[in-house]
Amino acid sequence: MAIQKLFVVCFLQLVFAFLLAGLTNAGGMHLGFYRRTCPDAELIVHQTLYRYISRDRTLAAPLLRMHFHDCFIRGCDGSVLLSSTKKNQAEKDAIPNKTLRGFNVIDAVKSALEKKCPGVVSCADILALVARDAVLMIGGPHWDVPTGRRDGRVSIANEALFNLPSPFANITVLKQQFAAAGLSVKDLAVLSGGHTIGIGHCTIISNRLYNFTGKGDTDPSLDPRYAAQLKKKCKPGNSNTVVEMDPGSFKSFDEDYYTIVAKRRGLFRSDAALLDDAETRGYVKFQSTTQGSTFAQDFAESMVKMGSIGVLTGEQGEIRKRCAVVN
Repeated sequence: MAIQKLFVVCFLQLVFAFLLAGLTNAGGMHLGFYRRTCPDAELIVHQTLYRYISRDRTLAAPLLRMHFHDCFIRGCDGSVLLSSTKKNQAEKDAIPNKTLRGFNVIDAVKSALEKKCPGVVSCADILALVARDAVLMIGGPHWDVPTGRRDGRVSIANEALFNLPSPFANITVLKQQFAAAGLSVKDLAVLSGGHTIGIGHCTIISNRLYNFTGKGDTDPSLDPRYAAQLKKKCKPGNSNTVVEMDPGSFKSFDEDYYTIVAKRRGLFRSDAALLDDAETRGYVKFQSTTQGSTFAQDFAESMVKMGSIGVLTGEQGEIRKRCAVVN
């Protein structure tokens, strides 16, 4: 009961923060924010990132996820990058963020920018630009990223634990969380398409496979043949094995995710949940039957929208010298 109350309090606090920040701050960003102060900023980000993605395409998914996780907690302020201290456990160490990787990439980009333009480009903007370029480098769409975000000084693990959209969530909870962040039901369906790249750990789907209702059963919303395939890879108690989110093309950004979900083969419960709502189900079926005819454009638009959640601008926050610590 105490945990439920804490969840409600944290959720309401974040709703208020998102609404307040969204009304006041998003207008402080614009395209080409660094045109005068660091004209090569986006080029430096792209070139530094390419050195990593060209060697390991699987980095694109966690870097995209990192931006997503950043924006959903306190807005897009780089708080997910802060390290814990003796007095505070940061978002980075919350359970949902334990599987994030690519922090070294962000640090490398920041280091390159600091050499060229010290104290100018925020870590929050780096996350947004890296997410865009990572998607582009593996075949996804390009979108113009408004910049001008500043970095937050607060990062609290429990906020990430209780408020990040969960892979176990049903459609009602997902819609509430996206609405609290100022995102629409369509944005939910579109941004879920980011699962066309990346992997999931067997521990996350164990209950779907072996104990969905506590009676040793399998989630009935999961295609039985696919469930059988997953059980061969994910044995009970297996905590190390990973499974491709989009089997066969998990390193390429495409529209196959929607075809998979339409066939009831979405890996997470949150993927399957898209079929439980008329609007999200309609979007899934439309993309799956039209070879993703509007997905690239939709994804670009939703990413710009998500990247504007609760941003700090002007004199708010700071420009961190190192992304893992406040100045």
